[in-house]
Amino acid sequence: MIQYSFPERKFTEEHEWLLLKDDASDVATVGVSDFAQSQLGDMVYVELPEVGRAITKGEEMMVLESVKAASDVYAPVDGEVVEVNNALEERPELVNSSPYDKGWLFTMKVADVSSLDSLMNEKEYEKFIEGQE
Repeated sequence: MIQYSFPERKFTEEHEWLLLKDDASDVATVGVSDFAQSQLGDMVYVELPEVGRAITKGEEMMVLESVKAASDVYAPVDGEVVEVNNALEERPELVNSSPYDKGWLFTMKVADVSSLDSLMNEKEYEKFIEGQE
């Protein structure tokens, strides 16, 4: 079995991760998991969402294009996009080389922080992807 990295974040079944800036914050950083980037292959283009865009959980909100396929990224929870990682426009490969750090996609203001309770923790996500390999 291939080993993937799972830092302390919340994960969706669509392989997005979300990390609150701190326990008192409603601002979170969002990206795709190590598993997702490995399945997609080498990134060649990232279509970022618009800052200020209101998003609804499960909504298609941006696209990652790799040498293998184009893949939609879905909103992990309700909220609003507050910042995007503009570095990905020039260097989409950061999603591959650093999915949990330099390859983050956007930050968002979470509408209801308690909605994160419905997402998987790293152990739950690890079990989830074991069934997908």
